[in-house]
Amino acid sequence: MTRGIRLGKLFGIELILDWSVLIIFTLLVLQLGGGVFPTWHPNWSPGLAWGVAVAAALVFFASIVAHELAHSLVGRRYGIGVRSITLFIFGGVASIENEPPSARAEWWMAIAGPLASLFLGLSFLAIGGWLAGDAATVAGDDPMAYVAALGPTATILAWVGPVNLMIAIFNLIPGFPLDGGRVLRAILWRTSGDLVRATKGAAMVGRAIAWLMIGGGVMAALGMPPPGLSPGVGQGLWMIFLGFFLSSAARDSYQQVMIEQLLAGVSVARIMLRHPPMVEADLPLGVLVDAHLLGSDARAFPVVGPGGALVGLVCLDDVRKAPRERWLDVNVSGVMTPLADLEVAEPKTPAVEALRRMVARDVGQLPVVEGGRVVGLLRRQDVIRWLQLHAESFVGA
Repeated sequence: MTRGIRLGKLFGIELILDWSVLIIFTLLVLQLGGGVFPTWHPNWSPGLAWGVAVAAALVFFASIVAHELAHSLVGRRYGIGVRSITLFIFGGVASIENEPPSARAEWWMAIAGPLASLFLGLSFLAIGGWLAGDAATVAGDDPMAYVAALGPTATILAWVGPVNLMIAIFNLIPGFPLDGGRVLRAILWRTSGDLVRATKGAAMVGRAIAWLMIGGGVMAALGMPPPGLSPGVGQGLWMIFLGFFLSSAARDSYQQVMIEQLLAGVSVARIMLRHPPMVEADLPLGVLVDAHLLGSDARAFPVVGPGGALVGLVCLDDVRKAPRERWLDVNVSGVMTPLADLEVAEPKTPAVEALRRMVARDVGQLPVVEGGRVVGLLRRQDVIRWLQLHAESFVGA
């Protein structure tokens, strides 16, 4: 299940707002409406300053969406499926269905985002300058007089334009999985011809940069900032936080590529639990607990109807929804996830695709169906066991 607020679709790609964005949005509005814009425009009313602050924050997040859309649309051109774009506390991330098929595809998909931010930044500044009219002439060499002469729209563009340029520059830092890190991976991939080796190299660089950011943040918090940073506990803690996030993301991205390589060419049929225990829809929950859940490590059971056709799936969490005193009165059909809401797989489905479905739906298992009948159950523990058995031979290859 996808967490967050669904905003709709753009170019067929679902836009999702993670709850963490509300934190950044609030802080951004407070900074702009309570400090930046009143300083730029001391004659503005508080209502106008706060209104422009909200509008500027919205334009900022729209710019993040445009950045991620650029990645996604270029990726589509190279056959990379994109399910959604999620805005979260660190910006935006596109949920892709598969790794780029070539170093060329990786390069263009990675560079598209910074180019979009660069284009937006320059366009905003150009339009803002045009809207400013003769403000520069009137202000002379006084930058504060210049910004004070700007109207609300020009003020928004004067702020969000440089921000987009900074986004473009920051994302070009060669720290995987930032865009610059993916550009580096494309270069290493093209040079070595090995995606795993290229990913490992880019991830190592990304983690090194992350630890430099953490060190710089510590120094800034202690009042001894390195060049380019200002002293301050707040900025220092943010750099430390961002560094830890980048280090974790680099490690996770490398592990994801390793998993996909380990599962390459493997079908669900080779990993799934064959002939899993199944229950009927009219089975009382009490019987399910006593006869199936207790004394067994099984936590999910395909629910079958007449003829053995799959009609749903019942899990331990579903049982917990019903009060214990009603377990003999409520049947499995009353708490199960019906077939219409289930994600299923077939025996021939690639295991890596099935794993993506489990992750996307945040579920621990997929019923495996052939001809409408259940032939197996793919559980995360089955995938993990396969990876554990084959990881050593893969690393040594």
